[in-house]
Amino acid sequence: MTRSWAMLALGTCGQTASTTALYGLAYLIPAFQRDLGVSLAGAGLLVSCPIAGILLGLVGWGAVADRYGERLALTAGLFAATAAMAAAAAVAAGDATLLGLLLVAAGAGGSSVNSASGRLVIGWFPPGRRGMAMGVRQASQPVGTAVAAAALPPLADGAGVGAAFGLCAVLCGVTGAAIAVFAVDPPRPGGPGGPVRREQPGGPVPVSVSRGRAVAARPPSPYRRSAGGGHLWRLHAVAAALCVPQFVVTGFALLFLTQERGWSAAAAGTVLAAVNLAGAGVRLLAGWWSDAVGSRVRPMRWLAVATAADLALLAAGAVWPSAAGTAALLAASALTVSTNGLHNTAVAECAGPDWAGRALGVHGTGQHVAIVLVPPLAGALITGFGFAPAFASAALAAVLAVAVLPRADGAARWAGPGAAAPGTEAPGTAPAPLTGGASPSGSGAAGPTARR
Repeated sequence: MTRSWAMLALGTCGQTASTTALYGLAYLIPAFQRDLGVSLAGAGLLVSCPIAGILLGLVGWGAVADRYGERLALTAGLFAATAAMAAAAAVAAGDATLLGLLLVAAGAGGSSVNSASGRLVIGWFPPGRRGMAMGVRQASQPVGTAVAAAALPPLADGAGVGAAFGLCAVLCGVTGAAIAVFAVDPPRPGGPGGPVRREQPGGPVPVSVSRGRAVAARPPSPYRRSAGGGHLWRLHAVAAALCVPQFVVTGFALLFLTQERGWSAAAAGTVLAAVNLAGAGVRLLAGWWSDAVGSRVRPMRWLAVATAADLALLAAGAVWPSAAGTAALLAASALTVSTNGLHNTAVAECAGPDWAGRALGVHGTGQHVAIVLVPPLAGALITGFGFAPAFASAALAAVLAVAVLPRADGAARWAGPGAAAPGTEAPGTAPAPLTGGASPSGSGAAGPTARR
């Protein structure tokens, strides 16, 4: 248990550092305009460069994690981000084009954290504690954003944007070194140690012989329809749809409070910072809830319904000044981030230990496509028609997520450390069910039919 929590701490620190370096650059927009002489549009393009790099690297780092292990993927990716950020610090006051390319490279390297750190957490926790563990890991994202908001602007104001990039390089380098020294890849079914046969929908995985030892062959891709591919694709679609309300609210909450409600920027920023930290707590509660009920899908559905209802109230409240609309906006700031840990956990569990890295890479790619598209589209909608249609569109996206969400958890659940892999039980012993698994019928009963 101590090792599991140590691995969780390492994965969380890596995610926090990556979030600060890659997602926190929006707080440097005034410094970009001042130090680089770029327009607001040019500063926004620089902010989006790491996101473009993340899109390029997610699936590839997932494949590296699946084949060579989480420790190698995380270390190599964070060190690559460190090198790119250090180079960005050196050229910060020079060519904006070169700076943008370096930020793309930093995003491509740092994206290893998105694909591999979640996989590291999943592999070290059994199903009954996995939701809470992933909630802790996902809470690092608002924490990393808070670190960026607190540290990067004053550093850039005092010593220039190069100093801010230097801090990002230090954070990535320190966490990468810690992972290189202390991280341990979780045990995998079918790894060294003897013959392993894993049950698949079509029967047991073929066993090959290597150096006189039986070794289970790599199972087929989970994206095959017979292996639950439809379930995975629906989870990917749900996550992308839920990015719409999340980034409509986070992107325009400050603008709504200052322009429509007359708040000062300082007051709005303080309140939104507190609400974002509350969102981290909501992620933890959602993970605990999913462990308690033995399902990721059921809490996700209720939270998506609550998000849709709250955004509908927000859209109505945006039409006229009302305390209810303001309260709905603050509630949405926490609700819209509540499901992130749940769908990431569900994807990794459905894909299994041999494919989780790639599946999380595909999962993150879909979300980041939405992240890139939502702010400009929502901004155009607000400019042309006001806030109410934008919030209503976000509510519709949450409704779409509820409609697409699978009715039950996948038929497979990745067993945690210490669990015997199916097919390795002693002769004459009944196979152990995977804790918290769901049957294909959605009844929630675990047993031989609920295993892969």
